[in-house]
Amino acid sequence: MTDAIALTLHGFFRSSATYRVRIALKLKSLDFDYLSYNLRDKEQLAPAYLALNPQGLVPALEIEDDVLTQSLAICEYLDEVHPAPALLPADPLKRAKVRAAAYVIACDVHPVQNLKILNRLRAIGQGEDAVNQWARDTIEEGLAAFEALLPAHCGAFCFGDTPNLADICLVPQLVNARRFGVELTSKRILAVESACLALEAFAATEE
Repeated sequence: MTDAIALTLHGFFRSSATYRVRIALKLKSLDFDYLSYNLRDKEQLAPAYLALNPQGLVPALEIEDDVLTQSLAICEYLDEVHPAPALLPADPLKRAKVRAAAYVIACDVHPVQNLKILNRLRAIGQGEDAVNQWARDTIEEGLAAFEALLPAHCGAFCFGDTPNLADICLVPQLVNARRFGVELTSKRILAVESACLALEAFAATEE
């Protein structure tokens, strides 16, 4: 497989999972087409999209005549096929530590405060104040756990001098945090975000 393989990313500009994949694609200087679906209008539930991703979630990455779903699976696929720059360390223990931090956000924070869950809270009678507080509490707890997993002194990014999968998960989650009014006070987290946003791959993908 080469960079000439046609890639089409299906997503939504407010989707932090889509944002992760856009960052990974841009870090690896891969060209791709982009198709957007308005999740609030449930465009991702149209039959044509469900044929690509039966979950009715974004993102999905079309690769010629095949499709990948789940943002971290897509990022790791891109890392295996296009290994430079690496999104995961070569050392197995370090690689597991990066994955653990990334999973805090991708598995334990984002899915619990995304639109689908918030709409279910509304459907069972929770008001907007309660819904937004749910999101804030989830994000605040998750970011505290994420930071606790980072090495104390290890370069400008989460795990060293170059961004990896943990940074790719962190920056989109901080966009969500601000949208829900989370007060971000961690100097470490904010310093990592600043280092990331100085890179075109991160800054250019924040819509």
